[in-house]
Amino acid sequence: MVSSEEPVRWGIVGTGHIASAFVADLALLPDAEVVAVGSRSQQTADAFADRFGLPRRHPSYEALFADPDVDVVYVSTPHPGHYPACALALDAGKPVLCEKPFTLNAGEAAQLVSQARRSNLFLMEAMWTRFLPHVVRIRELLAAGALGELSSLQADHGQWFPPDPANRLFAPELGGGALLDLGIYPVSFASMVLGTPTAVTAVSTPAFTGVDGQTSMLLQHENGSHAVLNTTSLARTPTRAAIVGTEARIEIDATWYAPTTFSVISRDDVLVERFEMPHEGRGLRHQAAEVGRCLRAGELESPVMPLDETVAIMGTLDEVRRQIGLVYPSEGA
Repeated sequence: MVSSEEPVRWGIVGTGHIASAFVADLALLPDAEVVAVGSRSQQTADAFADRFGLPRRHPSYEALFADPDVDVVYVSTPHPGHYPACALALDAGKPVLCEKPFTLNAGEAAQLVSQARRSNLFLMEAMWTRFLPHVVRIRELLAAGALGELSSLQADHGQWFPPDPANRLFAPELGGGALLDLGIYPVSFASMVLGTPTAVTAVSTPAFTGVDGQTSMLLQHENGSHAVLNTTSLARTPTRAAIVGTEARIEIDATWYAPTTFSVISRDDVLVERFEMPHEGRGLRHQAAEVGRCLRAGELESPVMPLDETVAIMGTLDEVRRQIGLVYPSEGA
């Protein structure tokens, strides 16, 4: 358990773009500090540490996990590296916040969850969208029954990337494709609102490297509700979302998965509530605040992003990949 009187001391695993964004956003939290980074070489660790003024820089992940001055680690390697890095961290007794997608598949996710529970260690998927102020308010509205019986959800996440085979998003060996990088957002959002689907239907168009370039999903749920989801790396989409109920609907503005605004509109098309809140930073710090809260309270997982739900989400993604024929080299044929 981390002391409530001391800041949570973070160690960063990986030195890519998302790690940089996370460290920059963490500077906005008064009760957290980044103290160390681990990379696959001393040179990259030093460069990252110099950029952010970090006192400790390690030439391997194992060295970072052995650092006694690190309370919790943030894993931000490419997708196939999530499982081995998290397993090593848990072996070393470190709590872990792991970037999404949590692993490549549900089997790996279940193994990490089992390992964390056996070791009584905190573990959480870094689905940062769940902790944003507008999403917190949306959960409050849903819990209060403000929309009535839920009928459907729509969400998209599409970005255009130049067709560069060196781009991680197009690399099969790095778990590339629109689904795991971008589609994870709408799939996780649908899970948060409607739960685990009872049926999944998916279609896809491949990118030039064979990973999925565009994937559309229809998720069916026990209460008869549907989630209609789309993700693509081939074009910029509106990046909006909506939750529709029998009494009202929520329309979330672009970019729905980042700090933004939304409206609650009645069945008669009357504006009921407009959510607008000034926001500093990119939004990644909110998940770190939740990790700190859990560590100080001695909680081993977050009720906002439960481990069993993370495994279930990976199961949904597995079924989508099965239907569209997307297999990664590390998984075999």
